[in-house]
Amino acid sequence: MFGDGVAVEALLREAGADAAGALWRLTGTERQLDANVVRLRPGAAVAAHVEPDLDVLVLGLAGRGTLRCAGVEHALEPGALRLLPRGAERAVAAGAEGVAYLTVHRRRPGLTVRPRP
Repeated sequence: MFGDGVAVEALLREAGADAAGALWRLTGTERQLDANVVRLRPGAAVAAHVEPDLDVLVLGLAGRGTLRCAGVEHALEPGALRLLPRGAERAVAAGAEGVAYLTVHRRRPGLTVRPRP
């Protein structure tokens, strides 16, 4: 580990079985990437949505689930690696034991106020 690194097994164990959502986020103001470790409880889902601007890399860490991208379902399990291209509809559904996964994408620029054209 380095920088904002995390030991994933310890993170999942220490978070407790009921913890869900983003359990860890990459921090720091000078970084170029965003990364999150996300856990969904058994049967939970992230509804279908489209990310118009960013490609997202997803890596299964623990548990089992389904990742749907552009209408195609893929197993989301430890070691499964998928690229979700920008503009493609995607959704995640946890299986009976829940699922944990890592997401990585280019960092979104901060909001800026611009003068009217």
